[in-house]
Amino acid sequence: MNFQQAAILLALPLASIPLIIHLINQRRFQTLKWGAMMFLVAANRMSRGYARIRQWLIMACRILALLGLILAVARPLASGWLGWAAGSQADTTLVLLDRSPSMQQTSASGGLSKLESARGQLASTLATLGSNRWLLIDGINAQPRELTGPKQLGDAALAEPLSTPADLPTLLEQARGYIEANNTGRTEIWIASDLRANDWDAEGGRWDALRQSFAALGKRVRFHLLSYPESAPGNLAVRVTDVRRRAVGETAELLLSLRISREGETAPTERQVVPLQIELDGARSELTVELAGPTFDLKDHRIPLDKSQVRGWGRVLLPADANPADNDAQFVYDQAPTRKAVVVTENPTAVRPLELAAQISPESLPAGQVETFGPEQAGSLDLDNVALLVWQAPLPEGETAARIERFVDRGGVVLWMAPNSPTAARLFSAGWTDWSTDERTWPLETWRADADLLANSLAGQSLPVGQLEIRRYCGLEGELIPLATLSGGGPLLARVATTRGGVYFLATTAAPQDSNLATNGVVLYVLVQRALGLGTSTLGDTRLAAAGDLALGDSTAWQRLAGGEDAIATPWVYHRGIYTSDDKLFALNRPPAEDQAAVLADTRIDALFDGLEFRRVSETVGSRAGLVQEIWRLFLGAMLIALVGEAALCLPTAAKQATIELRGGTNPSAGSPAASKGAAA
Repeated sequence: MNFQQAAILLALPLASIPLIIHLINQRRFQTLKWGAMMFLVAANRMSRGYARIRQWLIMACRILALLGLILAVARPLASGWLGWAAGSQADTTLVLLDRSPSMQQTSASGGLSKLESARGQLASTLATLGSNRWLLIDGINAQPRELTGPKQLGDAALAEPLSTPADLPTLLEQARGYIEANNTGRTEIWIASDLRANDWDAEGGRWDALRQSFAALGKRVRFHLLSYPESAPGNLAVRVTDVRRRAVGETAELLLSLRISREGETAPTERQVVPLQIELDGARSELTVELAGPTFDLKDHRIPLDKSQVRGWGRVLLPADANPADNDAQFVYDQAPTRKAVVVTENPTAVRPLELAAQISPESLPAGQVETFGPEQAGSLDLDNVALLVWQAPLPEGETAARIERFVDRGGVVLWMAPNSPTAARLFSAGWTDWSTDERTWPLETWRADADLLANSLAGQSLPVGQLEIRRYCGLEGELIPLATLSGGGPLLARVATTRGGVYFLATTAAPQDSNLATNGVVLYVLVQRALGLGTSTLGDTRLAAAGDLALGDSTAWQRLAGGEDAIATPWVYHRGIYTSDDKLFALNRPPAEDQAAVLADTRIDALFDGLEFRRVSETVGSRAGLVQEIWRLFLGAMLIALVGEAALCLPTAAKQATIELRGGTNPSAGSPAASKGAAA
C-alpha cells in the first residue's frame, strides 16, 4: 500500500500507549489474600471472565482508534496491485502514450476510445500519486514534452490521435536517453497501449539492448503498463489497394481496387452486406458489397470520368463502427507516369529476361521503357525520371554510389543482382561475398508471402516461388532482411531497411547456368513489376503514402482537402487525409500493418521486461475509473467505529454486582483508612 504522507507512519508505535498504560497500572497494586473475603471472591468468580474479556475489548478499541487516526493522516492509496506496488512519490514520471489508429477503438456501446480512457485514467492516477516532474514522450517531438501537471494529459491538443504506429521501442529509447542525460532520481515510466504487435516490434533486435540499458540504471526505474487489449469483433476496415486512370475512346475511367477486412473469427457461411460510399473530387456515390469471410477484395471497379478530368482525389467510406480510424481510405489519381527502368550489366545474358519483364506492363498501364548500359557508362546515368535501377556488376563506389543513394532517398528502387566477380565494396550496409562452388540445385526453403515483392496476390493466390531452382548463388552479408532463403544456404532475395524507396539484393542471375528464373517467368515478372510500381509511385505530382512519411517534406504549408479532422496541434503528415501543396496532391493513409494486427500475449510482454521492475494492469475500453484512490476515509471511519465501541463497552451494566478485591494501599469495600488498617491486621 502506498502512503502520500509516509513519514506519519513513524507514529505507529504510539498505538501501543493503551497497552503500556494497562501494564503499568497492573504493577501499581498488589492483591492480598484475606480469609474473610474468600467466600465473596468465590461467589464473584462466575462474572470475572466476562469482565476480563470486556477489558481486553476496550483496550483493543483504543489501540484501533489510534491506528486509524495515524493511518488516515498518512493518506493511504490503494487499487489492486497498484496500491501495493506504487511505492513512494517519484522524482520524475515519464508517460509513453500509444496514439496509433487502433487506440481509437471504442466500446460496443460507444463512448470513450482507448486513447481517451488512457489519458483520463493516467491524469487521475498520476495526480493522486504525485511527482516532482511529469513528461510526455509521443514519438513525434525530438525531446520529451514537460507537462505542468498530469491533468494536462486530458488536453486533446497535447495527445491527439494519430494515423501512424506507436513504435514503442523508439519511445523507450527516448525515455532511456532522457534518464541518462538528466541523471534523474526515482523514475516511473508509464506506458499506455493496446499491445498491438506492430507497435511493439517484439521480434525486432532492439529489445535486448533496451533491457540491458534499463537494468544498468538499477532499481530507480520502474515500469507500469496500462493495457487495453480488448478487440472489436466485427469491426470493418477498408484500404485502397490500387487506383488507375485510363483513357477509353473519347472518355476516361478510373479503375479502383480495394480490400475490406473484418476483425475476429467468422463462420464460413456468415455474410454481411456492407454499404460503401465513394467520394470522388467531393461528389459521392454509393456501392453495396457482400462480405463473406474475413476479407473482401473489389478488383478494378470502374468509375466513369470526363476525359478532361486528368487528376483528382477520392475517398472510400465505411459505415460507422467500433473504430472510426479505419473506416476511410484516401487515394489520388493522375495520368500514369512512364514506367522507366535502367539496367547496368556486365553480362547481358544474365539480365535479358528482366528487361523483357520490365517492358511488358499490366493492362491499362503504359508500356515500360528500358535502357541498358555497361558498368563503364554508369558515371553518366540520369536517374531523374527512373523508377527502377537494375545493377548486375560489382557495387559502385564514389560519386556513382552517392548518386544512387540520392536516387533511393527520392523514392527510387534498386535491384542489385549478383556480379560476375564480387568485390569488397559495400553499399547500404551490405555487399557480396563469394559464389557457391557446390554443383547442385538449391531449392527454396522459406519466403515472405505476406508482404513485399513475393507476396501473395490480392485474391490470396501464392506465387510459384517453390518451383524455382537455383544452380549457383552469390553470398550476401550485412544488415539485410531475408525475403527468400535457400535450403541449407543463404538468402536468395533480401531487402535493406530504408525510409523511402527500396533496396533489394538478388543473389543469382537469370542466366540458364545460374537459375530457372527465365523459364519460370511468373516469379520474375511479378518481382520486376512490383519493384517498378514501387518506384513509379514516387514520380509525378500525386503521391499515395503512409502517414508519418517524413520524406514528403515539411507539411506546415499543406492545405487540407479532406480528412485530417484530428490534426489540432500535430503536423498534417501524421494524419490520414487528402492534402495539396505546390500543385501536388498527397493521399495519406494509416500504414497497412495497422489492419488486423495481432495482440501480444501477456507472457510475451513479461518476457520483454524480464529482469526489470515491471507491473501491468489491463483495463476495458471506455473505463472512467481511476487506477488509484485515496482510502484515508476508510481508516477515519474505522477510528470512529472503534471510539463508539469503546464508549459502549465502558457503559455500566443495569444490575452491577459488588466485587471486593484487596489491593495494596486501598480497599474498595471500606469507606475509611481505619477499615484498611483493620483489613491489613
